[in-house]
Amino acid sequence: MKKPKYLFPIITFLLSFGCALFVAMKVFPNNPFSHTKTKQETTLLDKIQDGDLIFQTSESKQCEAVRIATNSKFSHCGIIYKINGNLFVFEAVQPVKLTLLTDWIQHGKGQKYVVKRLKNADTVLKPETLQKMKDYSQQFMGKEYDAFFEWDDTRIYCSELVWKIYKNGAGIELSKLRQLKDFNLSDERVQKIIKERYGNDIPLDEKVVAPSDLVDSALLKTVIDTY
Repeated sequence: MKKPKYLFPIITFLLSFGCALFVAMKVFPNNPFSHTKTKQETTLLDKIQDGDLIFQTSESKQCEAVRIATNSKFSHCGIIYKINGNLFVFEAVQPVKLTLLTDWIQHGKGQKYVVKRLKNADTVLKPETLQKMKDYSQQFMGKEYDAFFEWDDTRIYCSELVWKIYKNGAGIELSKLRQLKDFNLSDERVQKIIKERYGNDIPLDEKVVAPSDLVDSALLKTVIDTY
């Protein structure tokens, strides 16, 4: 039986395309042709809203000192933004940046985290307010992390970033500000960090907000708790 003259070119094309796709999937695992949202990503998209806050336990020595000084398991936090259908955490690390939410979760101790939301978010966090928060956030992108916990905007730390975005973008003070001297500074691990940072000139009157102050805010409700 005579074979169609186009059969061989078609088979060759299909084989070539299949090989190219296989290579692309192996070499470029995030190739848009191969990426589909994981079950975790889909679940989080269903549960989380733009502007939610997220908290975790970090494992660095500084974060251990923060946990001790604040008597809380939470030592890091960020604000969640939905951008082009994906969830990111805007966080103050070195430097301040957007981190894919699923990656951010992996950085925490035991991959555990808590998501909080304004109790009246549906009426307060309108699209225009959320956009104002995001616009305000842009001035911090790329800034250095503030290991000295100063209240100016030259450098910035995680809970300071979240507090200021809500205050200046939405007009909401999530918690009262405290002073450095209000925290538990007597533990030797905390004193070691303080000594490294400040020497003998400790700014005890410096305004401070800790992740624990935000997570305990009476204005927030818990959306997800994996602890």
